[in-house]
Amino acid sequence: MNRYAQEKWSWIEGTHGMRIQLLDALHDEQLSFNPGGQNMTLGALCRESGDVEYSYIQSLKTFKQDWSYHNEAAGIEGSVAQLKAWYQQMDDEMKAIVAGFSDDDLTKTVDRGGYAAPVDVQLDIYLQALLIFFGKASVYCKALDVEMTPSFKEYIG
Repeated sequence: MNRYAQEKWSWIEGTHGMRIQLLDALHDEQLSFNPGGQNMTLGALCRESGDVEYSYIQSLKTFKQDWSYHNEAAGIEGSVAQLKAWYQQMDDEMKAIVAGFSDDDLTKTVDRGGYAAPVDVQLDIYLQALLIFFGKASVYCKALDVEMTPSFKEYIG
C-alpha cells in the first residue's frame, strides 16, 4: 500500500462520505432550487461537483487535467438517486486508482494546464475542491432549511 493510501486516503473517503450525508438530507424536488441571480440550481451544482471528480479521476489516469467533460445524462440534476449512484461509481474508481499507485507513482506530475502538480498534491487539490463544493452546497441547504448531520455542521458549517 502506498503512503498516500495509508496516510491521507481516509480524508478523501471521509469527505466522500460527507457528500453522501448531504445527498441523504435532500429530496429530488430540492435539487431544482436556485437562490437567484447568476447561481445554478442545487442539482446543477451537484452535477458540476461530479464533473470535477471525473476530471480528477481522468487526470490520475492520463496525468493531464481536462475540464471538458460534462455529464449530460437525462435527469441527473434532478435525481438524488442518480447523483448518489454516479458519485459512488466514481468514488470506487478513484479509490482503486489510488490504491494501485506505488510511492514512486505519487511523485509523477499531472499537467494542470500551466503548471504541474505531483499526484499526491493533485489529490490534495481534489480534496480542496470537495470542500469548496460543500461550502457552496451548505448555503443552498441553509436557504432550503435542510437539517444537516452534526458532523456536516461541525466540519462545514
